[in-house]
Amino acid sequence: MTTKAMVDILAENPFFTTMPRAQMELVAGCAVNAVYHEGDYLFREGEAADYFFLIRHGSVALELAHPSRGAVVVETLGEGDVIGWSWLVEPYRWMFDARARETLRVVKIDGACLRGKCVADHALGYELYRRVATLMADAITAAKLQLMDVYGGGRS
Repeated sequence: MTTKAMVDILAENPFFTTMPRAQMELVAGCAVNAVYHEGDYLFREGEAADYFFLIRHGSVALELAHPSRGAVVVETLGEGDVIGWSWLVEPYRWMFDARARETLRVVKIDGACLRGKCVADHALGYELYRRVATLMADAITAAKLQLMDVYGGGRS
């Protein structure tokens, strides 16, 4: 079995497919493969957001703590998805909990490392901000649709 170079693994993910290879190589220098097991937390709300993740296999539940109902799943992400954009937005704190729903294989990218590279290479910073902004817009759209379903379902 051959080991793929991290840059080749990144290139397979939709988040990175059109990124120039030289920029992907910079990102790859901040990335490692990681495995989480069912029930493991990738991160917890309020903790320092120093990483983001590309899901290669498995799924992750994004959860919010509800005072009377406990953890409420607000979104489930799976293979090919990117989880975590708080590493790029001050104050660099997680706004949700993220828990593995099954054995999870991810590329874990060090956001602090990448922030430093973005300062040094503004073209990389622009490219990442542009891509993360798209993730944010998608998350807002998903939340809007979920709210419409919860609060608007069944009314005529």
